[in-house]
Amino acid sequence: MSRVYITDTILRDAHQSQAATRMRLEDMLPACEALDKVGYWSLECWGGATFDSCMRFLNEDPWERLRALKRAMPNTPLQMLLRGQNLLGYKHYADDVVEAFIQKAIENGIDVIRIFDALNDVRNMETAIRATKKFGGRVEAALSYTISPVHNEEYFVELAVKLEEMGADTICIKDMANLLLPYAAESLVRALKARVHVPIHLHTHNTTGTGDMTYLKAIEAGVDIIDTALSPLANGTSQPSTEAIVATLEGTEYDTGLDLNELSKIAEHFRGIATKLKEAGSLDPKVLNVDPNTLLYQVPGGMLSNLISQLKQAKAEHRLYEVLAEVPRVRADFGYPPLVTPTSQIVGSQAVLNVLMGRYKMITKESKGLLRGEYGMLPGEVNEDVRRLAIGDAEVITCRPADLIEPELDKYRTEFADIVKSDEDVLSCAMFPQVAPKFLAFRDGPKEEPKATSESTVREIIVEDLGN
Repeated sequence: MSRVYITDTILRDAHQSQAATRMRLEDMLPACEALDKVGYWSLECWGGATFDSCMRFLNEDPWERLRALKRAMPNTPLQMLLRGQNLLGYKHYADDVVEAFIQKAIENGIDVIRIFDALNDVRNMETAIRATKKFGGRVEAALSYTISPVHNEEYFVELAVKLEEMGADTICIKDMANLLLPYAAESLVRALKARVHVPIHLHTHNTTGTGDMTYLKAIEAGVDIIDTALSPLANGTSQPSTEAIVATLEGTEYDTGLDLNELSKIAEHFRGIATKLKEAGSLDPKVLNVDPNTLLYQVPGGMLSNLISQLKQAKAEHRLYEVLAEVPRVRADFGYPPLVTPTSQIVGSQAVLNVLMGRYKMITKESKGLLRGEYGMLPGEVNEDVRRLAIGDAEVITCRPADLIEPELDKYRTEFADIVKSDEDVLSCAMFPQVAPKFLAFRDGPKEEPKATSESTVREIIVEDLGN
């Protein structure tokens, strides 16, 4: 039996990729009873940028969102995306914070944790994997897929073998920029199935227009699970459409077992939500376009929207293609990191500065940290001239970065003691020390709607968070 299982991303990556993560809990709950009956392998509904956006833009408690979704969907495993030692923030946290966060995520309703590291440095995934196992969650360890002179099929197979040895229950090929082309997917899945004994889960987008074909070839090669999104928020920078994949496989040996009629009814609800997001200006029509240039620039959808936003603020939107051409040059200088949070933001912001100010005339704090080894081991050789410009003669970190971080959970408890009401609140403040206190003041104070964070200050705040 070769049944293919489906993880639907409608509650997380679909609206993160297309609508800047602006879907509210009230938009989700009316569909939850039906979603829970579909028979998905899992529903991705938390993590990634949802945690930040809940507090920063929507004035919602991300923990309460998770609890509400679990109450509404008790029969379907709920899945989240976690950045290894970064958790959901933009820096490395001490091991005690990582363990506490994972414990609370599982207690509040998460079943499957997809754990990745932007550099594929498994040392940055160790604690998260161990904690997920300890508290009864399912570990889905991810390979951050990219293409470069140092990233080939053998690299990813060896990485998968290592992650299985570390305790992964499933291995995910995380193709965040839709760079994994159909025949390469077929070859990689076959190679993984020959060496790895746990199920293989494939995640891609449709940014370059190849996502459906990539899935089909991977399915024929034996992939076990794929990520799709219900059609109202599918395709473009999001995932291929759930209904299209289900229809394609129906009646074949790969039949998903999902009911197309039921999916169509649920999609009707989300069609209304997509319209609402579009009218609010959250859903930019650009994200629906196919752009094969992604194969040249290797820029994921979320990173592309961030670059456009930064250029708009600088009144330099017309220089987008100059920035896109600069991204691969910066990436090569930085040792070919995969472009996924936070390295996508770091490389992208540096590329914008290089175009607007001159190459490396201004180097961000985050670029300096990446080149110094604060985020882990860079996969390829770094341009030493650029590194010297960035960090001078400072020593490069070669150990696991978190080994240099003292336990810090008690420090956060003390720092935020006056405003927190639970361990979950402490963890929210640890992740986003600029954003969470403002949200908690709103949640626990007079119930008048505060001013939302203006879009023009988003980059400024994100940089502030990156540095905290």
